[in-house]
Amino acid sequence: MNAVPTDPTIRTLVDKLALRDRLSPEEIAALDKVLGPPKEVRSGADFVQRHGHPTHSTLLISGFAARHVSLADGGRQITEINVDGDFVDLHSLLMKQMDHGVQALTDCVIAQAPHAELIALTENHPHLARLLWLDTLIDAAIHRQWLAVIGRRSGLGGLAHLLCELYLRLEVVGQAEDRSFRLPLTQSVLGDMLGLSTVHINRLVAELRAQGLVNWTGGQVEILDWPRLAAIAEFDPAYLRLQREPV
Repeated sequence: MNAVPTDPTIRTLVDKLALRDRLSPEEIAALDKVLGPPKEVRSGADFVQRHGHPTHSTLLISGFAARHVSLADGGRQITEINVDGDFVDLHSLLMKQMDHGVQALTDCVIAQAPHAELIALTENHPHLARLLWLDTLIDAAIHRQWLAVIGRRSGLGGLAHLLCELYLRLEVVGQAEDRSFRLPLTQSVLGDMLGLSTVHINRLVAELRAQGLVNWTGGQVEILDWPRLAAIAEFDPAYLRLQREPV
């Protein structure tokens, strides 16, 4: 049984990693030690800069953030929405220069882990290093799914897929239950994720409501018919690796 971390800074990260494999008390303590004090980031701020050379990786403790690629005309493509417990740029430990930015979509709380200390952690705790590696592989799997969603699925299927994915990811870290979760994102943000206009997103939300699939009021979403929503999305959660398998 996993030790329960007393520090809320790492609780969601431990919940997420422990879903895939057991964490020892020593590994939890090592994670706690490597992370700095919590910091607040206001909505709209880029806390990871495209083309930057970060010397630390950032854990999202609370809030919603987005990895994005910005275009010369002012448009952008969101490539993943990040939630509590996500190391939003763990891959910067090896990539060195970032090819995308990460923006706070709501007010967020973050903590930073210096790369030098992360390197020491991976050398001293090889099992924990494999778990963190798996975390980056799941990020890559999420990106592959969104290539298929944007390139091949209908707008309705894409929005349904986003809701299914976010519900399961938020459920893991205790931010969703009973098919209900908070989603305080604008239709503009959803459009940047799905490659659609805000007018199109508005119509899709209305269609999901009309079909009795969701109750979506303000920033709260309740999934009323999971089997039908998942069928529209062609949603297969295998890529999220929601089962415990030793690494």
